[in-house]
Amino acid sequence: MVGIFSLVTGRPGPSGFGSASTAEQVTEGIDASNLTCIITGGASGIGLETARVLALRKAHVIIAARNMESAKEAKQLILHQNESARVEIMKLDLTSVNSVRSFAENFLARDLSLNILINNAGVMFCPYQCSEDGIEMQFATNHLGHFLLTNLLLEKMKQSAKASGIEGRIINLSSIAHTYTYEEGIRFDNLNDEAGYSDKRAYGQSKLANILHANELSRRLKEEGVNITANSVHPGVIMTPLMRHSTLLMNFLKMFTFFIWKSVPQGAATTCYVALHPSVKGVSGKYFLDCNEFQPSAFASNELLGRKLWDFSNKLINSISKP
Repeated sequence: MVGIFSLVTGRPGPSGFGSASTAEQVTEGIDASNLTCIITGGASGIGLETARVLALRKAHVIIAARNMESAKEAKQLILHQNESARVEIMKLDLTSVNSVRSFAENFLARDLSLNILINNAGVMFCPYQCSEDGIEMQFATNHLGHFLLTNLLLEKMKQSAKASGIEGRIINLSSIAHTYTYEEGIRFDNLNDEAGYSDKRAYGQSKLANILHANELSRRLKEEGVNITANSVHPGVIMTPLMRHSTLLMNFLKMFTFFIWKSVPQGAATTCYVALHPSVKGVSGKYFLDCNEFQPSAFASNELLGRKLWDFSNKLINSISKP
């Protein structure tokens, strides 16, 4: 297990990589030319770096983004550095069930294979607000949208894994912040209540949901005997557009915690490692930090809580009017 010493010093863990490793370093020598990957939120920050590096390793990369102008710029940036990159952009707004369904329909209509799904997009520490579907924004964006997207694309991933013999991989971007959530873990009974809302705990709740989702999905895939893994990762502490609601706070904290902050290439390393590295083959239902397995919180390890969240999420989606 990696600890605070490894985090600060960058000392490699059992995988041979650590907090100082970059996305390019952990994927060096890997040929992903036979893989198709969807990355949500791939237009900026660590999502863009993940898309760039996967494209560098010759994967067919589809960036799913809400802001299409930013996505176009991201695509051009990747192509400018790598003319042979196979990178596309598609519209996706995770706060809208209709948009998620539309994205999935459009992708499935193309009859492409799908080997890797990286649920990367997110919002952080935003003031209380609800999505167009009436769901608290951080939960809607970080968990529920990805939960629905994964379910809608899962059959395609199963078909791709069976036809190709290549293991499918699903990666949820979580955070060490999953340890700082509400007292009950997930506010099942008052998810959308403004009373008692905490932007920090709501973020932690959504990141806890990311781990629980990956773990429960992994359990179901294992039961079914499907050649697909599901894991969650903590990318590290990185100053990216995700922190736009708390820039002053983050800049203040950075003055005193500079030794644990990562660069964007370092922040994308764990995602790229879990997505592509051969040493992770067959590993599922795990939480990774600095490219090594790490033990998450007691809430995150609670299988019953994971099953409850799964059922709760399905009911929540079913309660939202379909187009």
